[in-house]
Amino acid sequence: MKSLRILSTEDTAMTKQNVNTTKLRTWRRVYFLIFVTGAAALLLSGAAMSKFFSLKSFLGNESFYSGFNSVNQNEVIITVQTVIQKIQEELENLRTTEQDPSTSATALKHGAFLADILGLLESAVASHNEEKNRRIGSFNVHPLFKEKKPSVEPANYFLREEIRKYVKIKPNRLGKQNFMGANATFTSIGHACFAMKEELEEYMDYDVGEICNDDWKLAQRLMVHGCDPLPRRRCFSRAPKLYSEPFPIEESMWKLPDDRNVRWSQYRCKNFKCLANITATGKGFFKCSDCFNLTHHEMPRWVRLDGDSNQTSDFLISDVLGIKPDEIRIGLDFSVGTGTFAARMREFNVTIVSATINFGAPFSEMIALRGLVPLYLTINQRVPFFDNTLDLIHTTRFLDGWIDLVLLDFILYDWDRVLRPGGLLWIDSFFCLKEDLYDYLKAFETLRYKKHKWVVVPKLDKDDREMFFSAVLEKPPRPFR
Repeated sequence: MKSLRILSTEDTAMTKQNVNTTKLRTWRRVYFLIFVTGAAALLLSGAAMSKFFSLKSFLGNESFYSGFNSVNQNEVIITVQTVIQKIQEELENLRTTEQDPSTSATALKHGAFLADILGLLESAVASHNEEKNRRIGSFNVHPLFKEKKPSVEPANYFLREEIRKYVKIKPNRLGKQNFMGANATFTSIGHACFAMKEELEEYMDYDVGEICNDDWKLAQRLMVHGCDPLPRRRCFSRAPKLYSEPFPIEESMWKLPDDRNVRWSQYRCKNFKCLANITATGKGFFKCSDCFNLTHHEMPRWVRLDGDSNQTSDFLISDVLGIKPDEIRIGLDFSVGTGTFAARMREFNVTIVSATINFGAPFSEMIALRGLVPLYLTINQRVPFFDNTLDLIHTTRFLDGWIDLVLLDFILYDWDRVLRPGGLLWIDSFFCLKEDLYDYLKAFETLRYKKHKWVVVPKLDKDDREMFFSAVLEKPPRPFR
């Protein structure tokens, strides 16, 4: 019995000795792999440093240098691949030792460590191979002509050939960068065009070199719903059948144009006389029901006339220009109208571009026939002026209480972008519900402009439910950073 106990004790000792030997072997393998991994890291670092400390200046032979560098990188990759293979073998050995309860925790810890190193090394090799393939391919195939996945190519989404041709990249004929620094022309369309595929394909359905369809209203609907910018077209726009010369500039400002100079097919009114009597006919755009009545409604606006009792603005042009004498020269009127603000400002030697679209009436044609500059622009589009270039931005009958507050933010910050330091923002008769007034006023105050004029009054025809807000604000100089 005693001998059995002694034998059992000896067996236990031998088992412990075997376990310790296994642990020692495991640690030796781990230390070896750490050493090899560190050596591989040093080699990779040396290869990376060789890109910065070029051997060209010492060797003088570019082809020899390229071959040496290529051989050096290949040796590093072979070494790294050998380390990867050894780590994979060690991970396989560690999986067999996990069956032993006394070493499973240690093996799991070392296995996780080695797996992380393996992932990093494999990622480095994959990146190297991808860079190598890209470098080799760049010598043979121009990036613009490389094969693309069908899902990535926007042109493949459309069926109409003219859209596909427009959207595809247009490489330069000489095969090199042009004076703008681009090696191709990248034409674009608004993202909403993909949601309005049928309408856009109808718009782009034409014969190249022929007369376009009379579809400006379709184009405007696309623009208003976010398909902006629209693609260009290779057809000739329709013009009025009997276009007559515009009136001289001395007459055109305050005289209705010739009806023959407008295509009336898309409007309820078929002449300017109808539009001038819009109150009686009930046709046209409700936000500008009297815009074509130049003598009685438009002429008194923003100026003080003898016996005038029809002021539709809280401020006069002379008062606003008096804030910055001789400083206001150019500006933008982002409003709904027929260009009367620009006509009046012209009398004060100020050039105004009028941004509008044709809601229910030919506003763009009317502005142009008066001898002014119409800018066909929607609310969705970034204002096409460079930073800090305009002296004045004026708006009326456009920014009202229907507009989303986040959208208003984007618009105001874009206007701030094009206004120069010291430029004026003239908000003219903005109206909204009384409960929304605070939120809208805060949006304007966020700009932190200097307040020259600030008026809030109730809108009398809405039972005190709506408010009018007008202001003249000055953009402050901001420090450069």
